[in-house]
Order: sequence, then structure tokens, then C-alpha cells
Amino acid sequence: MAEAVATVTENGDAAAGSRLPQLLEIGRRLLGEVEDTTESTNSRFIQEKVKRGLESLEKASRMMAQLDLFSLNEELEEISSADLKYLMVPALQGALTLKQVSVSHRLEQIQAARAHYMDFLKRCQSYQVTKFELPPSLDSPPGKKSVDAPVGSRQSLVAMASRRQAKIERYKQKKELENKLASLESAMESGRADEEQVREYYLLHLQKWINISLEEIESIDQEIVILKAQDAGKQASSSRMPPQSRLPTKPFILTRDTAQAKVFGSGYPSLATMTVNEWYEQRQKWDTLKNTTVNLSQEAEQSQKETKSEEDDEDTVHRKRHWDDWKDTHPRGYGNRQNMG
Repeated sequence: MAEAVATVTENGDAAAGSRLPQLLEIGRRLLGEVEDTTESTNSRFIQEKVKRGLESLEKASRMMAQLDLFSLNEELEEISSADLKYLMVPALQGALTLKQVSVSHRLEQIQAARAHYMDFLKRCQSYQVTKFELPPSLDSPPGKKSVDAPVGSRQSLVAMASRRQAKIERYKQKKELENKLASLESAMESGRADEEQVREYYLLHLQKWINISLEEIESIDQEIVILKAQDAGKQASSSRMPPQSRLPTKPFILTRDTAQAKVFGSGYPSLATMTVNEWYEQRQKWDTLKNTTVNLSQEAEQSQKETKSEEDDEDTVHRKRHWDDWKDTHPRGYGNRQNMG
């Protein structure tokens, strides 16, 4: 199949729009910038790149479907070397979708990313790009999933050992893939790569993204379990929370006269009613009682002060009288006998 370089609008007609290679390159470049940046993923600048990258890859995906670029009836050898790179579009979509940061929509985002990764893996398995085991889908029956087997059972132990061995193989393959890609990178960038090198380069990229997709799906499945458990816990907590109870306030209605009070009283028997005059008289009585209490308190305090002052005056008079009596019986110089012969 020849390289898909035709320009297509969203309606499928040829037009002066973005070419498919350009859309793919924009998506790849923006993903690389997001992954290599030291800036926070939560920043508006980074999230804008994520949005633009996803929009570009979405356009590329629609264009691939309109061009019928890949068919399940063909073999891997039938796909041109230049078109192999377009098989990576769903994987790139999954990677960028995981870069979105929205706490309230996190579950939907990681489920969408998983769907993109699964789409990519199914295509690669269909074309037999490399040998790997496809992860179970989220809607698979419980009996089909080895992870649901009883802990310690033979099936569970075999599945755990198989996954562990697959991880080891992927790790070894990762190092080998990186070395091979590095050796082909300079030839691809300079444009000196021949047909065989171009094909090997893109097949190595597909294998790299297969390993990434398998690892990401495993992490996504663990996060989905955690998020669903948190949602279930929040729902259970809210259902167990008793309704807040507080005593209702008893309202009353101020009316202009007794007749109006009777009307409201008969119409609304649950409401306490009083006329304005009654309310005023009640308020006046309360103010009078308050003023009386304050006056009594002030008088008691003043009386206490006067009593204390009188007691102090009596002590002063008593001391003066005692001093006068003592001077009458003891003349001046009394008791000073030291200089007498």
C-alpha cells in the first residue's frame, strides 16, 4: 500500500488540509515535549499541549479510517514500510490521554487511555508484529480472568509466574530495542536509510509501544480498582450518615390589632400571634424589670462603699483619742533619763 499522503477533510473529501504524516508528527512531537519537560503536568501550558496533541491524533485516526489504510485481511508484509508508523496512532493517543489531569474525571480518562492501548495491541496482534498475550478486557466474565482465581490456587500461581516471566522478557527486550533504535536514528534523521532500515526502524517502534502498552494497562487496571473502591466507600459513607437534626424555630406574627391576631390565629393555629401593643407592653415590662435590677445593684454597691467609709472614720477617731490620752499621762521627755546625774 502506498504511503497515505492525501489530504482529507472531516467529510472525506480531498482538500488543502493537514496531511496525515504531519498530523502524526505533531502528535508525536507534543507527546515528547510533555514527557521531557520539567514543568508540572498540571500547568495550563502543558495541558494545552496535551489537548493539541490529542486533537491532532484524533484527526489522524479519522483520516486513516476514511482512507481504509489498514485491513484485517492483509498481512504485515503487505503494509508498506512508510505506513507502518500509523499503526502507533492509538498508542500515542493512550499515552497523551494519561497526561490529562482532572481529578473528577480521572476514572473516565484512564478507561479511555486503556481503550486506546487495547486498540493498538489488537491491531499489532492481528498483524503478528511480535508474540505477546493480550490483556483481558474490562468487561470479560470473572471466570475468564486469571486474576480472579482464588489466591494460592494453581491457576493463580501459574498466572502470576507467567506475568512475572513476561515482565522479565519485556525488560530485556526494552534494552535491546533502545540500542537498535539508537543505531538507526541517525540514518533515519539524515534520510540515508534504505527500505530495509526504514521497515526495521518502525517495527522496532511498534515493539517498543507494545511493551509500553502492556505495562500501562497493568497500572491502569490497578488504579481502576482503587478508584472504584474509593467511589464505593464514599457512597457507603454518605448513605450511613444520619440526617442533621436541629430543633425547629417557632415563628410568631406581629399583628396590628386584636382582630387581626384572631384572623391569623384561626388561619394558622400553629403560629404564635400577638398584637403590636401587646408586644410593646411586654417589651416595656422587660425594660422596666431590667432597669430596676440595675438600680438595685448600684444602690447596694453604693451602700457598701458608704459603710466601709464610716468604719474607716471610726477607726481614725479612736486612734486619735487614744493618742491624746497617752500624751496627757506622759509629759514631754518622759523616759529619757540617760543624761540625768
